[in-house]
Amino acid sequence: MSTADSGIDRATGRVAGKVALVTGAARGQGRSHARRLAAEGADIIAVDICAQVADVEYATATPEDLADTARLVEDTGARVVTHAVDVRDASGLADAVADGVERLGRLDIAVANAGVCSIQRWDEVTPELWDTVVGINLTGVWNTCVASIPHLLEAGSGSMILVSSTAGLKGQPFLTPYVASKHGLVGIMRSLANELASKHIRVNSLHPTGVDTPMLNAMSGLTERIEASPDVGSLFLNSLPVDLVRSEDVSNAVLFLASDEARYVTGLTMTVDAGASAR
Repeated sequence: MSTADSGIDRATGRVAGKVALVTGAARGQGRSHARRLAAEGADIIAVDICAQVADVEYATATPEDLADTARLVEDTGARVVTHAVDVRDASGLADAVADGVERLGRLDIAVANAGVCSIQRWDEVTPELWDTVVGINLTGVWNTCVASIPHLLEAGSGSMILVSSTAGLKGQPFLTPYVASKHGLVGIMRSLANELASKHIRVNSLHPTGVDTPMLNAMSGLTERIEASPDVGSLFLNSLPVDLVRSEDVSNAVLFLASDEARYVTGLTMTVDAGASAR
């Protein structure tokens, strides 16, 4: 999607003149968020691990994926700085964000999107898998916040968007490390929303249902486990008659929370879940 194709004028877009950090930007939701914010006027700091994550069953992002995201962002007319860094590496992430701010001039928006998922019964969860999922999904979000906040304070205001899940609002079986990490993310959001409100920094969490992304499409085993445990099947159903939402649907919510339209929105657990959390 180029700016011309979208009909959006970057100079008057909803986040025009701002700079946004997006973690997990190499593909899937992160790529979509980066492109949408760029099309609406933001320059982008795009971060991803660009390597295979141990203990995760599916292929994770590559350097080529991140380069593709950068090209798509540049197609909108935006500037982009990329870094291959693991969000579990607090100092490496802080250095990447600082470099992006130095090159692009400021930071106004932080989208903590990087995450992984794994499907197991409770007795199949190894200590290593637990540490991987919680380390990326929860500690990685905390590291993203810590790396971003000094630059948001320097800008005088900002928006932090922590990408959680319906699994951050309800218990879903066979996903315990993921559910635990996504619930913990809400605690980070609520604490920081209170702590940073006086500094004009807004902090919200976003809770999609299943999203049609490479991560979800590469995962296996959940359908079989649900079929073997029919008592829990309804926990995964959406209320609206759709199985999955698209990355663009989530990016629309990211854009709203990042924009001045949401200037008085903070501490919100915002759902884009086709009614899944209402069941």
